[in-house]
Amino acid sequence: MTSIESITLEVPEPTTASSFYAAFAEVPHLQLRAGQAPTSGFRGFTLSLVMSRRAAVDGVMDTALKAGATVLKPAAKAFWGGYSGVVRAPDGTIWKIATAAKKDAGPPSQRIDEMVLLLGVANVAATKRFYLDHGLSVAKSFGSKYVEFATRPGAVKLGLYARRALAKDAGISPDGTGSHRIIIGGNTEPFTDPDGFAWEPVSLRAERPSTTA
Repeated sequence: MTSIESITLEVPEPTTASSFYAAFAEVPHLQLRAGQAPTSGFRGFTLSLVMSRRAAVDGVMDTALKAGATVLKPAAKAFWGGYSGVVRAPDGTIWKIATAAKKDAGPPSQRIDEMVLLLGVANVAATKRFYLDHGLSVAKSFGSKYVEFATRPGAVKLGLYARRALAKDAGISPDGTGSHRIIIGGNTEPFTDPDGFAWEPVSLRAERPSTTA
């Protein structure tokens, strides 16, 4: 099964970005790489951290702000019944912090249950077919609106949204040009999808992902 084993963000100032992510959260699978490719506006993707409790969402949001992030959507109850907020990191990456928990019962926890990469694409059906041809399998599909792919336990989950819908979910304009500034690392040969998101092969060695440049 093709799966996402790492996410590499291309950032203009690796030292600054590394400091932010060290303070932000114990983000799995995340790596940083120096990059100056021109980009503006929405980069076509968001990253989500799915937390175990509402208090954890509030805690990560607060930490992100103190570390220099900008709030795009304050943490609030979501229409689907969960609880979430959205921030933009100093390097420009958009992060959604969310939980499906209805209550905060139980001991305090900052545990990240899942990391999710959502791609905003021009044609959900066409991009879905492309990924099926590259070894992924569908876990959930809602026509031309949303697709979620199956993944092995512990890997980054991948989903597809229409670009405009994903931008709306993040609280920003869908307009944007230039580099996505993200490299998707997988157990696959290198390829680039129809919307310009590049994949590169990575080892499946059992080691802790780093946030170093």
